[in-house]
Amino acid sequence: MPPSPRPATATDPDAPELSAIRTSKRSGQSAMGSVAGSSVSSLGTGAGGRQTFATDEVAVVLSYYDLGPLTEVREFPRGSRKAPKLIVGTPDNFYLLKRRARGRDDPHKVAFCHELQMHLAARQFPLPHLIASRQNNSMVKWDGAVYELFEFIQGNSYDQSLDATTEAGRTVALFHRLLADHKPRHKAARGSYHASRSVTASSNAIPTTLMKTEPELDRQEIARVVQYLHESYLAAGKRVKDAGLDRWPLQIAHSDWHPGNMLFRGPRVVAVIDYDAARMQQRIVDVANGALQFSIIGGSDDPADWPDYPDESRFKRFIRGYDSVPEAVLSRAELRVMPYLMIEALIAESAIPIAATGMFGKMPGGRFLPMVERKVRWLFANGDKLIDAVES
Repeated sequence: MPPSPRPATATDPDAPELSAIRTSKRSGQSAMGSVAGSSVSSLGTGAGGRQTFATDEVAVVLSYYDLGPLTEVREFPRGSRKAPKLIVGTPDNFYLLKRRARGRDDPHKVAFCHELQMHLAARQFPLPHLIASRQNNSMVKWDGAVYELFEFIQGNSYDQSLDATTEAGRTVALFHRLLADHKPRHKAARGSYHASRSVTASSNAIPTTLMKTEPELDRQEIARVVQYLHESYLAAGKRVKDAGLDRWPLQIAHSDWHPGNMLFRGPRVVAVIDYDAARMQQRIVDVANGALQFSIIGGSDDPADWPDYPDESRFKRFIRGYDSVPEAVLSRAELRVMPYLMIEALIAESAIPIAATGMFGKMPGGRFLPMVERKVRWLFANGDKLIDAVES
């Protein structure tokens, strides 16, 4: 009987890359047989432009883990289309195999993310544990790519309840508290949606992109909306800078705190996932984005029907959940910059994908941007009142 897979306890970004020749001589054939004999579905389909695995790729990579016989291997089409994922089943457990997206596969950056995940796991933070390779490394490098294997955790999506929202705020506070004094061995990335040059560059590119994807749009109206959002982004950033954000302490932040990166059972958070964007930031940058993501109100497929205002009850619950964690209470200065960070986050989240593709998800950018403008105007006019409601 093969040994049970064990959680990773070490990460070595400088470990040599595994070669296909070495693998085939060692255990590739047995792994191929294991994969081929399991229930393999839809490998390599690439539906909707999503990158996928090839069967021989799966065989080679899994041969470097002590999983034993496989009962199932199937695509898991969630998250980034550039980072393919598989559910891998054994008689006892399920695992998630992920190939890092190009641009997010630098081994030293991956090592930073793995180091903080192992730090959190050792302190009982809810997250999927990394599974060690046979070399006791947290990653496998093969054929120019980087792979990770995680335990697979079953959970439900965010149900927008107030209790789940409170728990989401409490969990980000716990994340920040556990990492507040952590000194990573590997260099951490910096930067955020605040005062980002890439957001400014994207704003400049949006009109040209939209004229190609939606030539029927009113050119002058699109130019007006984009100019307003550009000026609003700069104005909000100035308010944040003038409040002293640049002088506030940096710490490790998740940097992608939204409902899609959390798994729930009832209102309880059972796993926080996707640490690819983790970096050094002021904690309030993380909190403001989370508060936006957990309070924003969408609706139908037509963003013109979406309301201008956020859900105030969910906003308050998220912040109060955060403040419920000892040693993680937000200062008044941090609270007062939140509306302006939310404006920056909202514009950044919209401008970058629309400039690149003309779309926000499945929505045409020409229909999406006017909704963003309405929400930005509401935050400028009512943001201070929103914070007053939290402090009352």
